[in-house]
Amino acid sequence: MSNDIQTQRAGAPGAPEQADRKQAAPRYGNAALTPPVDVVEDAGGITLYADLPGVSRENLNLHVEAETLTIEAESGLTVPDGLKTSHTEVGLGRFRRVFTLSKELDTEKVSAELAQGVLTLRIPKAEHAKPRRIEVQVA
Repeated sequence: MSNDIQTQRAGAPGAPEQADRKQAAPRYGNAALTPPVDVVEDAGGITLYADLPGVSRENLNLHVEAETLTIEAESGLTVPDGLKTSHTEVGLGRFRRVFTLSKELDTEKVSAELAQGVLTLRIPKAEHAKPRRIEVQVA
């Protein structure tokens, strides 16, 4: 899967020691996982739902610059003291996703909520892009 960076199984030839996860982190450099995102559009704008497991509000950064939305986050998932992992599916806790936004969206009115590992972003349409009814006058 292109979204995942997988580590080798502990104890396998060439596998890094998993006891100290902080030591293994530099091997990924600036790598980041691409969180899965659902985008729903309605008459009033768009809503994005991004899966960010283990991410707290303090470790979440949202940026809107011109027509670009950037989501960056760090997961707080760690191995508890005294435990050692025997297998790690995803050994990286950094997420990053970039979107190009339509000029029809009002980036000044973005709202965001993070609950149970799901980020919900609401971006309303700009007034000039909203559907409107035109009144017809009878002459």
